[in-house]
Amino acid sequence: MKQSEIREMSVEELKEKLAELQQQYGTLKMAHAVTPLENPLQLRSARKTVARLATELTKRENQ
Repeated sequence: MKQSEIREMSVEELKEKLAELQQQYGTLKMAHAVTPLENPLQLRSARKTVARLATELTKRENQ
């Protein structure tokens, strides 16, 4: 997800997407712990997307 897409989202959409992606990241992490993922870079990508969403949400709440 690109930063420009994140900026266009409303606060409610950000919260929903953040919760969804955090759960998805947790699932990926567990799957990787049991058996290695075919593409372990998915973990990095998911983690960075979660961080981008959380950062944007915090930025909006502080304004």
